[in-house]
Amino acid sequence: MIAPRFAPLVFAVLMSIYMVTAMTFVITWVNTGMSAGFSLRWFRAFYIAWPIAFMLIMIGAPRLQKIVAKRIKPID
Repeated sequence: MIAPRFAPLVFAVLMSIYMVTAMTFVITWVNTGMSAGFSLRWFRAFYIAWPIAFMLIMIGAPRLQKIVAKRIKPID
């Protein structure tokens, strides 16, 4: 099991991998097609995008969660 204090880090890693995999695959496919060398182009896009996405999630997720929490109306 993972200690609760590591939950934000694990979330950021998994969410960034999930999103970057899907987004770089689709964008690479749309821009270059499924031609020779697709896997290398897709991996390069993933390799560049993942650290950026990870940092954005680590920095942005807590702030966005607070913003959402302030705007949630409790159910009576």
